[in-house]
Amino acid sequence: MRQRSDYPTFSDAEIQRRHKAIYGLMEQEGVDALLFYGSGRYASDIYWLSDWPSSREAYLLMQVGREPVILMQLFNHYPMARVMSWIKDVRWAGANTTNSVVDLVRERGLESKKIGLVGSISYQVYNKLREKYPSASFVDLGGKLRLMRTVRSNEEIERIHLASKLTDQSIQALAESLRPGLREDEIPAIIEPVYLKAGGYAGIHFMSSMPMRDPDFPVPSQFHSRRKLQKGDALISEISGAYSGYSGQIHRTFSIGEGPTPEWQKMHDAAMEAFEILSKVIKDGATTTEAEEAAEIIHERGYSTYDDLVHGVNQYPPIFQTKTRKRHDSKEMVFRENMVIVIQPNLMTSDEKMGLQFGETLVVKKHGCESLNAYPRQWVICQG
Repeated sequence: MRQRSDYPTFSDAEIQRRHKAIYGLMEQEGVDALLFYGSGRYASDIYWLSDWPSSREAYLLMQVGREPVILMQLFNHYPMARVMSWIKDVRWAGANTTNSVVDLVRERGLESKKIGLVGSISYQVYNKLREKYPSASFVDLGGKLRLMRTVRSNEEIERIHLASKLTDQSIQALAESLRPGLREDEIPAIIEPVYLKAGGYAGIHFMSSMPMRDPDFPVPSQFHSRRKLQKGDALISEISGAYSGYSGQIHRTFSIGEGPTPEWQKMHDAAMEAFEILSKVIKDGATTTEAEEAAEIIHERGYSTYDDLVHGVNQYPPIFQTKTRKRHDSKEMVFRENMVIVIQPNLMTSDEKMGLQFGETLVVKKHGCESLNAYPRQWVICQG
């Protein structure tokens, strides 16, 4: 018989810690219940609270003094949800999910209470709740939950470390397999088996190839062309391997059949310099403003940037750019120990024809950052 222990799980103590944190947030915000929405495997806070990877869509209701309830779709996903969920009260959401959520709010006596909302709750559900329960009030707590989750537990860091190890292995597979004649859109077939054989899966594999002596694109592309690799090409990359809800990320640049040209080497050196500076500046108690200012070394070296400079793992806060290229009106954040971040300087020329990205996944510590990746910090030359 299938049982929860057959799958990757977190300890009871870890799940209980998360639930305690949620109840603390509810008390802090003065809400009587918290309604979560999640859609897609591995993507939602419902997974974080239940250890069930979720599926097409699901709602979770948490209420002080009452057992949490999950309403989920699809019906054929219900047997696995019952097996994997740490939360015991898992229900099929019925033929009409909206009606089932509305009925659950009434069942729990919340018709005139203050309810917190997390996730992209559908217009239909929100509108029906307002229509049926005009005395109830609703408040968005998604942002505050995301900030709370930026500091990771030891068990979470261990899982991100495993995902980072898989990511390292995919870079090694590329280093051994890239060759002239290989199409860009064939490259994922080199990367993904590394994850699948270890029980993981692909997060992203963004890549762009181009002749080093005639570059034409500044960022790793989200979609792969049918262009064939040639000797003298550079391949710039942004790659994430994932394992049960958590991903690592690494950025390396490859060249085919020869080393980098002087122009590419200069850019790569500047990207590594920025990375090293940031990994020392970012530590417990440092601010995003300090990191932005430290990253101005990129512009002093004659380059600009395109992508975010730093983001939290799995796209959690903080997310920011250099001071010169700032495009978000985001508040200053303070780094805390055990935040897990990706430092990823994406340098480019002013004409946006040449660019590369260098970076990896790190844990914020008291005196700097510690990497969760082990792959060498270097330009990768592939001899085919």
